Amino acid sequence: MTRPIPSLSVSDGITPSATAVPNTVSRGRRKPTIVRHAALIACLDSLAALVAILVVFISVNFSKLPIDAQGFLSARVTVKNILLLIALAIAWPTVFHLFGLYDAQRVRQFRAEARRLLAATTAASGVALIFPITSVSRSITLWDVPYFWLAAIALGLAVRGARRVMEHANFRQARRTLIVGTGQLARRAFHDIRIDRIHRYEVVGFVDEPLYGRTGRERGLEPFIGSIQQLEEILMRQAIDEVVIALPVKSCYQDIQRVIGLCERAGVQAKYGADMFESTVAFPRYHAHGDRAFVAMQVVPDAHWLRVKRAIDVVGASVGLVISAPFMLAVAALIKLTSSGPVVYAQDRCGLNRRAFRMYKFRSMYSDADKLQASLEERNEASGPVFKIRNDPRVTPLGRILRKTSIDELPQLWNVLVGDMSLVGPRPLPWRDVDRITRPADMRRFSLRPGLTCLWQIQGRSTIGFERWVELDLEYIDNWSLGLDAYILIKTVPAVISGTGAN
Repeated sequence: MTRPIPSLSVSDGITPSATAVPNTVSRGRRKPTIVRHAALIACLDSLAALVAILVVFISVNFSKLPIDAQGFLSARVTVKNILLLIALAIAWPTVFHLFGLYDAQRVRQFRAEARRLLAATTAASGVALIFPITSVSRSITLWDVPYFWLAAIALGLAVRGARRVMEHANFRQARRTLIVGTGQLARRAFHDIRIDRIHRYEVVGFVDEPLYGRTGRERGLEPFIGSIQQLEEILMRQAIDEVVIALPVKSCYQDIQRVIGLCERAGVQAKYGADMFESTVAFPRYHAHGDRAFVAMQVVPDAHWLRVKRAIDVVGASVGLVISAPFMLAVAALIKLTSSGPVVYAQDRCGLNRRAFRMYKFRSMYSDADKLQASLEERNEASGPVFKIRNDPRVTPLGRILRKTSIDELPQLWNVLVGDMSLVGPRPLPWRDVDRITRPADMRRFSLRPGLTCLWQIQGRSTIGFERWVELDLEYIDNWSLGLDAYILIKTVPAVISGTGAN
């Protein structure tokens, strides 16, 4: 478990002074942008327009539609109609872009976004006029366009409402934040955070180099929890979501660069005013708090694609739990019949950004296994901080089968569903192992949500040493994509069937 330190709970937030946003990023990195999730929302807008025209067509021609599968499959779809649908799908987000619907600064308030949506949909509906004009069969007439307009507005509002619900859900848990600095910039940064009415922050404290014996207490900024030299240890042992750097650039350039490096190694996002600095792994992204510009040095993929990943997790975990429920009940009965103790074993593990969560597994050991671990430490066969014994005497006969086939991990689908884990990601470690990690760079593996399977899982599992295990986790983080997740999920099936490296 993480050791608590004093914190300032902040539920209000920012209205800062404006700072110029640079146009370039060092070493050819991607440019910061104020358009949040624009590509994803644009795709959903195109889909909404297509659904709206389809709903109108079905409603108007319901009595003429084929009622059997054969008639439906034999229905004619002309090249002209396909081209018209493609044109609508392209034109719709183009018009929305012209009305500023993908500019985060213009649609900050839902009321303003709804007004722009109403105007943009009215203008874009002119594109839909091409359907009744070119229709030979009169399946859609000019009188049907207003119904399309209403359906498109409803679906557009639904898309934006869902986006805001997801954004609100992402920030329902306060972001634990460290502020580096105790001067005027730090005071202003803390003020900005306090008046941010969109995001929730919990300021853990302030970190700085003491100046002439003075700390944040004399400057009115508390709690002062350590120096920059102690920052690495704080990031290793505390649940910190982001570090806000509030140091003067000219006099503290080396300190700022050092803090960014420490945050990179620990896998923690660093945020500062819009000046650019060199980085090895992290890449800059623009964040706006009120009228003030910040650049966040992200160490994980773009947030909107992680939302897609999360949606896949929810669907996958839900389907998996429903399909495997009868089998899981049978496994639970076998565990109960073959050994005493609970069916499901729960253990605190280290999750995203070193937050503790309760992970569930089918019990594969005898009920007193935790008490016996200390006496077995000298038999540990694994390198590094992890604990592994090939023929662990604490494992039950049924448990060996469950572990060999990874059936013991099925209850973790619940962890995926509630958001503690993902289908794919670095495997979660027990706190016993985390506390024994000595290399700060290894902590970056906790910058993504832990998963049911990962590259380590499909490349040998227990046959791979801890150092290579971490290398694979960091390789996954640095090269993450939905395609890589799909590849790992597909490769996991033969790896589980063969039981390679299972222990």
